[in-house]
Amino acid sequence: MPNRRFADGEVVMGRWPGSVLYYEVQVTNYDDVTHLYTVKYKDGTELALKESDIKSQSSFKHRKSQSSSSSPSRRSTSRSRSRSPGRPAKGRRRSSSQSREHKEDKKKIIQETNLALLVLFCLLKPSENNTRRYNGEPDSTERNDTSSKILEQKLKPDLEIERVLDQYSLRPREEEKKKEEIYSEKKVFEMIKTTEKVSSKTKELEFGGRFGTFVLIFFLPATVFYLLLMCEQDDPSLMNFPPPMPALESLWEARVFGVFLLWFFLQALFYLLPIGKVVEGLPLSNGTKLQYRINGFYAFVLTAAIIGILLYFQFELHYLYEHFLQFAVSAAVFSMGLSIYLYIRSLKAPEEDLAPGGNSGYLVYDFFTGHELNPRIGSFDLKYFCELRPGLIGWVVINLVMLLAEMKIHNQSMPSLSMILVNSFQLLYVVDALWNEEAVLTTMDITHDGFGFMLAFGDLVWVPFVYSLQAFYLVGHPTAISWPAAAAIIILNGIGYYIFRSANSQKNSFRRNPADPKLAYLKFIPTATGKGLLVTGWWGFVRHPNYLGDIIMALAWSLPCGFNHVLPYFYVIYFICLLVHREARDEHHCKKKYGLAWERYCQRVPYRIFPYIY
Repeated sequence: MPNRRFADGEVVMGRWPGSVLYYEVQVTNYDDVTHLYTVKYKDGTELALKESDIKSQSSFKHRKSQSSSSSPSRRSTSRSRSRSPGRPAKGRRRSSSQSREHKEDKKKIIQETNLALLVLFCLLKPSENNTRRYNGEPDSTERNDTSSKILEQKLKPDLEIERVLDQYSLRPREEEKKKEEIYSEKKVFEMIKTTEKVSSKTKELEFGGRFGTFVLIFFLPATVFYLLLMCEQDDPSLMNFPPPMPALESLWEARVFGVFLLWFFLQALFYLLPIGKVVEGLPLSNGTKLQYRINGFYAFVLTAAIIGILLYFQFELHYLYEHFLQFAVSAAVFSMGLSIYLYIRSLKAPEEDLAPGGNSGYLVYDFFTGHELNPRIGSFDLKYFCELRPGLIGWVVINLVMLLAEMKIHNQSMPSLSMILVNSFQLLYVVDALWNEEAVLTTMDITHDGFGFMLAFGDLVWVPFVYSLQAFYLVGHPTAISWPAAAAIIILNGIGYYIFRSANSQKNSFRRNPADPKLAYLKFIPTATGKGLLVTGWWGFVRHPNYLGDIIMALAWSLPCGFNHVLPYFYVIYFICLLVHREARDEHHCKKKYGLAWERYCQRVPYRIFPYIY
C-alpha cells in the first residue's frame, strides 16, 4: 500500500467538494483503511478528502509566479497608459503581436471564469428548488431547464472539461480576497450534498466503545429488575443489597407475553389509522424527506376510551400490578428480539440509510446504538412508532393501574394525594409529548441515532417500567403529604414544565421557519450551514434550557414520595446523568457541525444546563 503523502498538522491546499476551488486547510488525521485525509478549513469545518484533492502550497505558488511573470512589462505599460488621459487610443500604439497576446490572455481568463460558473451552476441546480421552497418561493423546474440549456450553449468550452480541470485550478483572483465569505454562504455548503460520497464510518465511539456497549446490554435490564425488586421490599433501603431473587421460572409467563404483544400490536393498529396530518421530517443526508403521520394524540384518546370501557365492565386491571415483574421481562425479551431483527435487516440496507453514529463496523457497538437510521416496513416507521406509542402511553396506563392498586390494597375510597400528584404530573408530560408529536422529528433520536437495542429497550422497557417507579413505590410505601407541601410541589412542577415547553417551542418554531414574523424578537448567530444559533429567549439563558426543565420536573415527580428512601429519587439521579451525557454529546456534535459559530455561541451563552453553576 502507498505511504501517506501529507503529515498531520501540515498546511496544504484542499479542493472544496463539488467545486474546482482550492483553499488553505490543515491536515488533522489520516485513515489507513479508507485512505482519506481529514482536513480542517479556516472556519472550523472538517471534511474528508482524497489525496488527489489535496495539493501542496508550493505547487500553487509556482503557478502564481508563472502567471504573474509572464508579461509584467505589458501590464505595467497598460497601467501607466491608463493614468494618462492625453494619450491617443491604446490600440494605435500597441503592436499587432502584443494585441494578439492580450486578446488570447483575455479570452483564456474569460473561458476559465465561464467554465467555473458553469460547473458551479450545475452543482447548485439540484438544490435550487429546495432552496426556493425553504424561502417560500414557487418551484421553477421548467425555467431552470431552459436557462440551463441556454447557459450550456453560451458557455460551452472548447476543451473537454476533464482536461481543463487538470490544466487549471480555476481559482478566480477576486476569490482569493473573499474566500472567507464563501464559507458563510449557504449554497456553497449545499454543494456537499451533490458531491462524491466519502466514507461514513463512525470513528468516534460513545458509551465506552465496544466494551462499554457490551456491558450495557446486560447492565440495563439488570438495573430495571433490581429497581422493581427493591420496590417490592418492605424496607427498600440501598443497604439491603441484593434483594431476594425470585425463582427463574416465575419470571416468565406465556399469558403475560401474549398480553404484551396484544398491547404492542393494538398501538401499531392505531398508528396505521388514516387520521391526523402527514408531515415531512428534516432532510436526510441524500436530501430526501420522509413522511410521518401525526396521530399519537388520537391513539392516546382511543386507548383511554378502551381503558374506560374495561373499567366500566369491571375488568380486573389489577392483573398488571400482580404480574408487573413478568411484564417487564416480556418487554425486555421482545425488545431484544426486535433489536436482533433490526440489526439483521440493516446489513442489507444501502449506505445512505445507515445511522451516522451506528456505522462503526463493530457488531456489538452497531447492534447497541442502531445500524440503520430509519428502518421501515413499507410506510410503517419502526423507530418513530416506538418512540412515542407503546412505551409512553403504556407509562400512563401503568400509573393508572398503580393508583387503582393502592386503593384496593389499602382499602381506600380515594387515592392518596401523593399518588394523585405523581399521576397528574406524568400524565401532563405524556399528553404534552403526544400533542406536540411533530416536535420529536427534530430530535437527535430521529435525525441522528439509529434504531437498535439502546432505543428499542429504552422505549419499550425503560420508559414504562422505570419512569413509573414513583407510582409503583407508593403502592407498597404510602406517603402522606400536607396541602401546603403539595402546593409547593405543584408550583415547582409548573416552573419546570413552563421552561421545558417554552424552550422546546422556541427551538422547534425557529427550526421550521426562521422567517416567521412571530419570531422576529429572537436574535441568532448565523452559521455556515445556513442555520442559526439562538442567543435570546431561553436559549440565550443556558445552552440546553429544555434539559433544565426536565430535571426540575423529575424532582417534582419524586418529592411526593417523601424522604424515607433514596429509591424514588433514582429517576432524578438517572435523569441528571443522562442529560449531562446528552449535553456533552450535543456539545461535541454542534462544535463539529457549526465550527467557529458554535465557539461564538458558547462565549455568548457560557452556562450549559444550570445557570451560574454548570
